[in-house]
Amino acid sequence: MPFPEIDPVIFQIGPFAVRWYALAYIVGLVLGWRYAMHLGTRRDTVVRRAHPDMFFVWAAIGVVLGGRLGYVLFYGLPFYLENPLDALEIWRGGMSFHGGILGVTIAGVLFCRAKGIPMLAFGDVLATVSPIGLFFGRIANFINGELYGRPTDAPWGMIFPGSDGQPRHPSQLYEAFLEGLVLFVVVNVMVRSFGAYRRPGLVMGTFIAGYGVSRFIVEFFRQWDAGLDLVFGWLSRGQMLSLPMILIGLFFIVRAMQAERQPAVVEKAGQAET
Repeated sequence: MPFPEIDPVIFQIGPFAVRWYALAYIVGLVLGWRYAMHLGTRRDTVVRRAHPDMFFVWAAIGVVLGGRLGYVLFYGLPFYLENPLDALEIWRGGMSFHGGILGVTIAGVLFCRAKGIPMLAFGDVLATVSPIGLFFGRIANFINGELYGRPTDAPWGMIFPGSDGQPRHPSQLYEAFLEGLVLFVVVNVMVRSFGAYRRPGLVMGTFIAGYGVSRFIVEFFRQWDAGLDLVFGWLSRGQMLSLPMILIGLFFIVRAMQAERQPAVVEKAGQAET
């Protein structure tokens, strides 16, 4: 299949350019924020006390700084040591989700401590909306023609600009599907149909482990990062970074399932009921 000719720049006025890559991150953050606000209207006070509206700026800073720093450290440190100013050119692409989630985690811990908010309950809310940002971020990778897959003879293989001319897996779309759509459905079904918020940490653990599994699978189709050696001859850098996420996610899942289920506290007629 031919790669769709999409100009990475939506429009440009003089030196000012609006790019799809930046817009995707903005849309993902805004939609995630608005959906978190919607969750906050639920009468379950475990959700309402998370104050997602106040965390929006913190999350944006954590995603951008953590994602870019993670990419520089994990995937391109030798290059950026020689070209340090290039690390500031975020609009050209190059963001690490593993770095981004670390940045948001640090921002979330500081925010919860500053506001006196239960960390696990807050983490569950963030985990419910995070797949939205992942979906749009992977679509942005596809538009940029970056992070494409390995050569393939599948009928949906694409020839990406800047590649060697071989048809390759559109692995960015695989990730958008698994990390974005599938993970969004899973965590939201848990919340809406099974009351997962009543076990703090369960949704967060599921999201962390689910992302790790999804990324580990897609790495078998994604082109290995240039200059990075494989572990055991087949384990990529992305898979190495995903294994701890799977273990951490399973830890929170087991911890939440072993803890006592919290009652669904609601507010009605000015008084609390259980």
